[in-house]
Amino acid sequence: MLAFTIQRLIQACGLMLTVALIAFTMFQFVGDPIDGMLPESATQLERDQLREKLGLNDSVITQYGRFVGNIAQGDFGISYYNKMDVLNLILERLPATLELVFVAVIISLLVGLPAGVWVSLSRNKWMTSLVQTVSLIGVSLPSFIAGIVLIIVFSVWLGWLPSHGRGDIVEFGWWSSGLFSQSGWASIILPALSLALFMITMIMRLVRSEMKEVLRTDYIKFAKARGIKQRSINYTHALRNSLLPVITIIGLQIGGLIAFAVVTETVFQWPGMGLLFIQAVNYVDIPVISAYLVFISLIFICINTLVDILYRVIDPRLKTADR
Repeated sequence: MLAFTIQRLIQACGLMLTVALIAFTMFQFVGDPIDGMLPESATQLERDQLREKLGLNDSVITQYGRFVGNIAQGDFGISYYNKMDVLNLILERLPATLELVFVAVIISLLVGLPAGVWVSLSRNKWMTSLVQTVSLIGVSLPSFIAGIVLIIVFSVWLGWLPSHGRGDIVEFGWWSSGLFSQSGWASIILPALSLALFMITMIMRLVRSEMKEVLRTDYIKFAKARGIKQRSINYTHALRNSLLPVITIIGLQIGGLIAFAVVTETVFQWPGMGLLFIQAVNYVDIPVISAYLVFISLIFICINTLVDILYRVIDPRLKTADR
């Protein structure tokens, strides 16, 4: 396990260097940030002084070396548009995004897992067909359309829930949370549900297919022959052995939810990192864009590494294969 962990850490460092290079290369040539930082009436001298101050006159190699060195120290530079430290800007928006993803994952598990188990065990063909049809719609429906529909139904027509914002938040040092206020919970339900729809249907369909496959295996037949109760077979043996691919999907989807919450945060005007990224693209705020991509890649790599380790903890066959 230790050798595997060290190997994964080395791979993670290599991947982060590659991501840093891609992020730096892609966004070094997306417009001139000086245009967005100075008014049209600015003189050429003012433009040249600002360019020199930001180090934009240096060679590309020098800028990349400085970029990687600063990232290693947690310094992502100053936002061209917000005139703030980029790391502080991201950390200010991070709680909102993580809170949104956390609630979306909880909703996905609470709905997707029981629904998948029920569909795999139910003998009511009409109801299972209906649930699978609805799940197919959920997989196919784009998140921005789902968000708009939820806003129209629950905010415009019924007036039950707010259509934008985060509600009242509670500060805990540098961390903030809306989960300790009624308006915070009311504000997070719609965006979290919109973000969770795809994951709910994916978990449900995956659990259903895995459960059906496991229930046909020989050791399940032997368990029945030994007189073990059907409930114990379904939930202790079959469900447990069906969770490995579910863990993989959940791990990958958490990174995906964080990265692609951009659309949901834009639709609901949720003040998270995704909305910050959209604003940075609009104003060609290169430090924020680069920092966002590096940060999201780091989250993906950490989650994938954790999933691989959990695989070896849950499935003893992988430990045996490593020997």
